[in-house]
Parts: sequence; structure tokens; C-alpha cells
Amino acid sequence: MELSGPDAVILEKMDKVIREVLKPGAAPITLDKRFKEDLGADSLDSVALIMALEEEFKTSISEEQARSFTSVGGVYDFIKARLVAAKAS
Repeated sequence: MELSGPDAVILEKMDKVIREVLKPGAAPITLDKRFKEDLGADSLDSVALIMALEEEFKTSISEEQARSFTSVGGVYDFIKARLVAAKAS
């Protein structure tokens, strides 16, 4: 899926954070990538990633929400919804 405009910016920022925290190598970070299976994240990596994403996007992610994230697409959808809601208020 090709994203453009603000959607592409969200994914670019997520890509940067994921690469800094998980160090997945040169493989592309796509929405279908799973954190544990495809990107090699363990539980400590997951906590560090959530904290880094919270900081990057100036939002909070509850522990329950964080546990539900299994793929880049799930986090992307959550962050996009949060940014849209923040912009609307």
C-alpha cells in the first residue's frame, strides 16, 4: 500500500522509531510487519518501542492498548486515530 501526505509522514516517523529501537536491518518496515515474528521484538523491546512512539507522537498508550499491538499496521491505525481526534478537538 502506498501512502501519501500526512499518512506517509506518520509511517516515516514510525519507521524511524522502529529502526532506532528494534534495529531490524535494511528490510522495509511495512504495515503488515509483525513486531515479534518479523522484527524480532521481545517484551523489553516492546516496552521501549511504545515509550519511544509515545514521545515521538506526543500521545499516551495504555498498557492494555500496547499489549494488543502485534503489527506495525495496528500501531499506525491507533496513532492515526489519535492524531485525527487531537486535531478535531
